[in-house]
Amino acid sequence: MTSRTRFVATVSWLMFWALMVSVSVQDYVRSGGRQYWQPVLWETSSNVVGLVLMIGMRRILKRWDYLTATPWRWFALQLACLPIFCLLFVPITFGIRHAVYAMVGQIYEHRAPLELFFYESIKIAIFYTMFVTILFGALSYFQLLEEKLRAEQASALLRQAQLQRLTQQMQPHFLFNALNTVSSLMHSDVERADATLIQLADTLRATLEVSDLQVAPLATELRLVRGYARVMEERYADRVRIDWQIDEAQLGCEVPVMSLQPLLENVFKHTVERRRGTTAIVISASGSADELRLAVEDDSGQLADSACTEQEHAAPIGGAGGAGGNAGTHAWGVAAGPRLGAADQGTARLGAGDQDAPRPGIGIANLRQRLQVLYGERAALELVQLHPAGVRAEMRLPCTC
Repeated sequence: MTSRTRFVATVSWLMFWALMVSVSVQDYVRSGGRQYWQPVLWETSSNVVGLVLMIGMRRILKRWDYLTATPWRWFALQLACLPIFCLLFVPITFGIRHAVYAMVGQIYEHRAPLELFFYESIKIAIFYTMFVTILFGALSYFQLLEEKLRAEQASALLRQAQLQRLTQQMQPHFLFNALNTVSSLMHSDVERADATLIQLADTLRATLEVSDLQVAPLATELRLVRGYARVMEERYADRVRIDWQIDEAQLGCEVPVMSLQPLLENVFKHTVERRRGTTAIVISASGSADELRLAVEDDSGQLADSACTEQEHAAPIGGAGGAGGNAGTHAWGVAAGPRLGAADQGTARLGAGDQDAPRPGIGIANLRQRLQVLYGERAALELVQLHPAGVRAEMRLPCTC
């Protein structure tokens, strides 16, 4: 029982005692009595003895609280104790009254013992039944709260396990792609490959710093994606130009770890790899006090469905199908495929993927699942076909600065 519950119970008992005393005093006055301490003694002795006995019985019977799951068994146990309660209540209560009366030199008069015991037992049975019923309601309520708390804790643990699994899935995926970038450069420029390895080491160091986190400030996420971008700029020298449009006021907002990197990776894998010209990429972060918008946009990409020009391709959070989700967009790597194929891992060297359509990637599907677990319906991930060419991938997240 919490301190707040004890406080409420104490106040309730005092109010009940005050009510009984006031009623008893009024009846006593109407009958012509003038010694007001007498009705106060009667009601106080009954309330105190009844309270002590109920607390004592509560301590004894507490071990069987689990029986509230089968109410008839719990009530049967409580009612079985009623005769014991009456046998203790009547002699103790009236013994106190006799003692106090004797101390002031008076005699306490009442009905014959058997009649008195029968009359008081009926009264006590009514109050005892009321107490037991209220107690049952309180116990059921607290058990419901405990069950709800356990369910919430189990849900939180499951959610944490899901996020941990998804994050661990992304980390080797990122490392595999980066190492294959270095492998590609080794065949053409060893010095650039060496410089890229150094940059990769710095990026992996930053990745390890957030390896146990599910979310991190936008500033930390940008550090990771900038490192990845520099590695990829080395690989695709003179074929890519990246513009960063970051609202400094949003740097404190928390975002899922490694959430921008899959969006940027898709641009390299499905656009930059497939053309010889320069691809312009814009990475932006903007928003308001309660919403953050992160976007990666290029000027050359095409969603697989050519009829979707200037139409929005929504990728429902957590969805695996639907016309706006995976259908017709697999060429940009948004399908939710659980397997990690060669094309998923980004192992193709320059020009190697020009003829073959890429298989669904793990990045967008993984990101979509993480957004679902973290934010539910409060987050959105959308793909937009730009005109005449280009794809804009945008995340909208609740900002928790």
